[in-house]
Amino acid sequence: MTELKIQHILTLSYLLSKGAKYNYVSITTSSLGKNIKKSQQAASKHLLELEQNQFIERIISGRNISVKITSKGYSEMVKLSAILQKSLDSSPSHVELKGTLVSGMGEGAYYMGLKGYTKQFQSKIGYVPYPGTLNVRLDQKIHQEAIKQFETLNGVKINSFSDGKRTYGWVKCFNAKLNNSTNCELIILERTHHDDSIIELISKSCMRKTAKLKDGSKVSIKIPINS
Repeated sequence: MTELKIQHILTLSYLLSKGAKYNYVSITTSSLGKNIKKSQQAASKHLLELEQNQFIERIISGRNISVKITSKGYSEMVKLSAILQKSLDSSPSHVELKGTLVSGMGEGAYYMGLKGYTKQFQSKIGYVPYPGTLNVRLDQKIHQEAIKQFETLNGVKINSFSDGKRTYGWVKCFNAKLNNSTNCELIILERTHHDDSIIELISKSCMRKTAKLKDGSKVSIKIPINS
């Protein structure tokens, strides 16, 4: 049995969108090539190969080409769709980061205690964090790259504010779990003195104590992604 080739999937997808499951649809190789971003010659070759393998039927009258997808062609597309859907559904719905606990600069306790932040933390994430952040160094490039997506993802936003003397930047919070046991929030800051390899976590209590951690401890952080 001939299997559907990957280069033909776009062609069949386009034909399906034009109604070729039940009807003979009129197409030109130039318009097909344009829609699947291939040359006219490639589009013509695709149609010939699809016909030879009984994935489509063609009626050619002069320069007019009418095409209909066969039951075999449609069946192959359904199988492909099921495989893709299964893969998408089984994809992990969280980001997992791993790193090493390091000491911070001591600024977290000050900023986390500011009223402009604490009021918003209480109303938006349900608690006022322990004064101070847990700093984790992401040692591997894969984790340093993975964290970058949170800059554009929607978290719980703690708005920026001013105390009349200076303006303090916004904070985005993402629900997370440290070492599969401690509930916390990954925070993304509008302004930070850390480089991209350092992430900060906040929690209700001191995570160094509750999770029995010290500088150099290896930790994992899982952050659920709401799609």
